[in-house]
Amino acid sequence: MNAQEHYLEAERLLGLHRPTHERAGPPGDTNIARAQVHATLALAAATARTNGSPHDETRESPILDRWRHEGDR
Repeated sequence: MNAQEHYLEAERLLGLHRPTHERAGPPGDTNIARAQVHATLALAAATARTNGSPHDETRESPILDRWRHEGDR
């Protein structure tokens, strides 16, 4: 899996792809743990892709763009 796929899997495990009214409740402990692993792997893959610097603008990274956008909130 690449960084974006790990990130999307983490979101899926947390139920973030379903509209709020369709969520049955908070995700269980197992899904939270699995999501954390995928989020960590996404970060590692994205960092490796940018030569170790999250500020490396020489390569495009959709996952880093999303993290930057989330940080602006």
